[in-house]
Amino acid sequence: MTWRFDYRRWDGTQEQLVGGADDLLSELTDDLLANGDLHEAMQRMLNRGWRTPDGEDVQGLRQLLDRLRAERAEQLDRGDLGGAFREIAEALADVVEEEREGIDDLVDEATRSGDERRREVTEEVATERRMALDLLPPDLAGMVRALQHYEFVSSEARAHFEELVDQLRAEVTSTYFEQMSEALSNPDPEAIARMRDAFSALNRMMEQRAAGEPLDPSFEAFMESYGDLFPGNPANLDELLEQLAARMAAAQAMWNSMSPEQRAQLQGLAESLLEDLDLRWQVDRLAENLRQAFPGAGWEQRYRFSGDEPLGMAGATDAASALRDLDELEAMLRSATSPAALSEVDLDKVRRHLGEDAARSLDQLSRLAKRMTDAGLIDQREGRFELTPKGIRRIGQQALADLFDQLDKDRVGTHRTSWTGQGHDREEITKPYEFGDPFNLDLSRTVHNAVRRAGSGLPVRLTPDDFEVVETEALTRSATVLLLDLSLSMPMRDNFVPAKKMALALHTLITSRFPRDYLGVVGFSEVARTIEAEDLPTVSWDYVYGTNLQHGLILARSMLAHQPGTKQVILVTDGEPTAHLVPLSQGMGYDVFFNYPPVPETLEVTLAEVLRCTRAGITINTFLLDPDRGLRGFVEQLSRINHGRTFATSPGELGDYVLVDFLHHRTAVRSRGRRAG
Repeated sequence: MTWRFDYRRWDGTQEQLVGGADDLLSELTDDLLANGDLHEAMQRMLNRGWRTPDGEDVQGLRQLLDRLRAERAEQLDRGDLGGAFREIAEALADVVEEEREGIDDLVDEATRSGDERRREVTEEVATERRMALDLLPPDLAGMVRALQHYEFVSSEARAHFEELVDQLRAEVTSTYFEQMSEALSNPDPEAIARMRDAFSALNRMMEQRAAGEPLDPSFEAFMESYGDLFPGNPANLDELLEQLAARMAAAQAMWNSMSPEQRAQLQGLAESLLEDLDLRWQVDRLAENLRQAFPGAGWEQRYRFSGDEPLGMAGATDAASALRDLDELEAMLRSATSPAALSEVDLDKVRRHLGEDAARSLDQLSRLAKRMTDAGLIDQREGRFELTPKGIRRIGQQALADLFDQLDKDRVGTHRTSWTGQGHDREEITKPYEFGDPFNLDLSRTVHNAVRRAGSGLPVRLTPDDFEVVETEALTRSATVLLLDLSLSMPMRDNFVPAKKMALALHTLITSRFPRDYLGVVGFSEVARTIEAEDLPTVSWDYVYGTNLQHGLILARSMLAHQPGTKQVILVTDGEPTAHLVPLSQGMGYDVFFNYPPVPETLEVTLAEVLRCTRAGITINTFLLDPDRGLRGFVEQLSRINHGRTFATSPGELGDYVLVDFLHHRTAVRSRGRRAG
């Protein structure tokens, strides 16, 4: 096989990307090892979040959902829809009262003038104006319409009313068309005509598209003529219509959320002002077109505001729009089953409602899988995430590094160890490199091989076939089977994850440092089974009762039968044997017998298998996790038969003990091999 490597200039991001992916994998490793399902481990990581190595807290979905709900409750608890009605009614009442005071002042001035004729004329005018004010309609729309045709006596009242009407026009426009109120705050006939033409063109475009006809005008032509009226900077017609539909649906939600009286009063006022601008028909037509085009925009939504902060019509629509955004965000976060689904969330909305930190966290969550996929650590198959061989190796390397870091910190008793490379003495005999050989490269012979193969061609390129290594003397091999207890007591006592980490670290140690050695893994509970190295991260405990060590030893003996070199079994368990195989009649297979506490027959057949292993030259070294008196008694009998060593340890120290003992065993094997040579 010829390997090809591509290189590119380092720009400062590559190491961060790979390192970041490694950190993410490390973050979910314990969950993965405990439950054996990468997809579910990633989902739980999405839910809880994590802390980056530089101390940044990435908020999980649970925290983000809590913040969304809190923001939603705050919006509802703060606003008062009735405030819009009251504020307009109070403003109109102030105008009327100011006009009445102006009438009274006019009469007083005429009376003080001493001119009887002037007084009589003024009284007649005052009576007429007072009667007109007394007969003003009770509804807001009727009152505004009547005052628009009323001849004010007070210039101040007239100015205040005209200012109020301008504000109401702008607010009504902003209610339906966000950011468009400025164009209508002081409208002139040309501006009104241009806006009416824009709505007419937009309605025509929607109706043409619904009928499958060409658009006239085109979106580009429309934006060139009227783009300043729609400042949302839409990229296409769909985006423009979506923005308009969202705003109009929010306005409808605002109307839906009001009491019938409030809705009748304010909606009537809004329609009156739009009609005054000659825009009502176009706006109603646009609303109907948008409702048909976007039926799911939330037209029927309503909200229960319970605060005391008055909300005008535009403010209430803003609040309804924000609540709609929060509802959509909550629905998307709740339904997200993978990080990729979060990439559809609008980060601008998250930033607007929850802040920059929440948007940054959500961005990190959405890229969780992609970063590890790009680094080659995980892959997605049939909709579920799985570890790649590189990811499995990385978990093992991390477990091994963590254990040796712990050894460096402890440096007590047998935990202290030193080891440099392969440790073999070099001879001046070379051979072509084969996979598994220590990489003691003879540079002279390797380059000579490359030059001879290439002839006179330049440059000289090395290939794996050119490699020549220095042979080491008396290469010895060691064969190991790890017997791992998978019974239900292991996770119940928090022993399972440390045991799996130890298994991964041991596998990484052997494959990377002693590639000629053999390592097999057997898991046992009610029955035993072999475990492939690639399955170690995802293997889970068995939801059954029973510790069938006899079956585990049978498989281990079979696996070691044809392996060269010294042979050992590393047994990791937290309970004495409680199950064994019972042959069925006429050679029809086996049944499993289980009893707790263990019966003498189970202990006897298990020790008999220990004796068979001993006769086959297999050493059994036992590591006991939280041993009770019964387990200690059984292991004492095992050790008397096999003469292997026994270690009573805790979950936190298990990996240290196993690795140190394995290296001690490997050193002893190497020494014996040298003496034999």
